[in-house]
Amino acid sequence: MEDDKIISEKEQERISVLLLKLNQLYPNATTALNYKNPFQLLIATILSAQCTDKRVNKVTEVLFKKYEGPEDFAAADKLELEQDIKTCGLFRKKSKNIIETSKLLLEKYDGQVPSTLNELVKLPGVGRKTGNVILANAYGKPAFAVDTHVYRLAHRLGFSDKKDVFGVERDLMAKIPESLWIKAHHWLIHHGRNICRAKNPICDKCLLKELCPEFIKNQSGYEASKK
Repeated sequence: MEDDKIISEKEQERISVLLLKLNQLYPNATTALNYKNPFQLLIATILSAQCTDKRVNKVTEVLFKKYEGPEDFAAADKLELEQDIKTCGLFRKKSKNIIETSKLLLEKYDGQVPSTLNELVKLPGVGRKTGNVILANAYGKPAFAVDTHVYRLAHRLGFSDKKDVFGVERDLMAKIPESLWIKAHHWLIHHGRNICRAKNPICDKCLLKELCPEFIKNQSGYEASKK
């Protein structure tokens, strides 16, 4: 499934209906991370690696009162910061990245979080996914962050068959209108958490199942096994 191939009219219609249903299911979907500015979102997103948003929010509720901006984080004692964020996991690596990123923001960007992906990924602890999260949620720029939920649903719902994250991102951007990239990212995350789970997806309650290649394939296999 190449992103540069022409999408058939039938497939375009299927995708349009999928997006319509997702919008109906999650009309107010947005990031679950709590933040007040781009810098807070950057820190929260770094902390969210292999950690739940709920846990991150619990930590940042206290953390952002103790450290208000990049100046405070840049001057933080690493061991103390490790203890402050310990429950988020990977705390040694995350504390190092947070301190180094804060210093770099002060040195190169006047303490401001960059608003381009090329600049964002130069920050320690910031990869393409985190960069796209910042662009979309902090700056409202069209971007499609691919996390574990988005990656899984992109394959199950037939948006992509790529193995690499960047390939999946490109397929999603090619098949979904740019005006819906930010919303679709959140729709897929919400559906992945609520219904289309990694283990034991609740297919019988899924309103997308008739449009889902994975469900249709599994149903066909099940029906064939009964014959």
